[in-house]
Formats: sequence, structure tokens, C-alpha cells
Amino acid sequence: MYTLHKETIVNTTLDQAWDFIRNPANLNKITPEDMAFEIISDLPEEMFEGQLVEYRVKIPMIGTKPWLSELKHIVPQSSFVDEQKIGPYKLWYHYHGIEACAEGVRFIDRVTYEVPFGIIGKWAHALFIRKTLERIFKHREHCFNTLFTPDKAQ
Repeated sequence: MYTLHKETIVNTTLDQAWDFIRNPANLNKITPEDMAFEIISDLPEEMFEGQLVEYRVKIPMIGTKPWLSELKHIVPQSSFVDEQKIGPYKLWYHYHGIEACAEGVRFIDRVTYEVPFGIIGKWAHALFIRKTLERIFKHREHCFNTLFTPDKAQ
């Protein structure tokens, strides 16, 4: 099992940050284009406890795969979890948090995940899965800083 922890500080308010992350459709805005990310589910403007979100995502060396996540443990203005129910990982549990800080808002991502395929999965993780995840979260950091510049704040 692996853990990825990232924190991004953005010059915005807690209200603006929550308004953005509570809308599941905004995941499109912070996902790299080369992942061919496509939400399949009809989505409300605001997530709710137990909501299922179905999407497709392109995975390097594998191709496009379905993914189904359940949104849970929602604490308004603070955090939520998306947990993979169907998808490419053996386990995917992603905690999303936001908290006020002196510079604005700290976005916290803590992903606990396990790759399938035993030793082959471990090799794949060492060779490209970890690097791909790092790249995705680096892209998100860039997007958050772009989306929440003072002239573009939600």
C-alpha cells in the first residue's frame, strides 16, 4: 500500500475554495488533458454523501478505463473523501481537505492506494505510476493557482 500527500497553498478564501471543490464537475478543470478524463454521471452542482460519480480516464500503457467513486465523509467547508468502487487501483482512498492559513487556503490531498497485479504492479508503480500521480498533482497545484488568482476567483 502507498500514500501520496500533497499540500498546495492558494491565495483565496475558504468559501471560494469550498465552492470550487464541492462541485464534482470541477474535477475536469484540474485534470491533465492527456488523461482524456470524461465524467459519465449526471452531476448536481454540489456533492452529497454517498454520491456515486462515474467517469473514464486514460491510463498510460493501459488505455481508457472506467472508474466509479463514492463521495463520503463530507464536512462542509473542510473536507471529503472519494473512494474508488470500480477502477484501475486495487484500493484508492482520497482525502481532500481545505483549511484557512495566513496565505489563504491550504488544499490537502492524501491518497492511500494499492496497485493490482502483485510484483508486476509494484514494478509498474516504481517505473511510472508514482511519477504519473506526482505529475497529476503538480498539474492540480498549477490549476489551483491559476483558477484562484485574484482576478479569476470564483
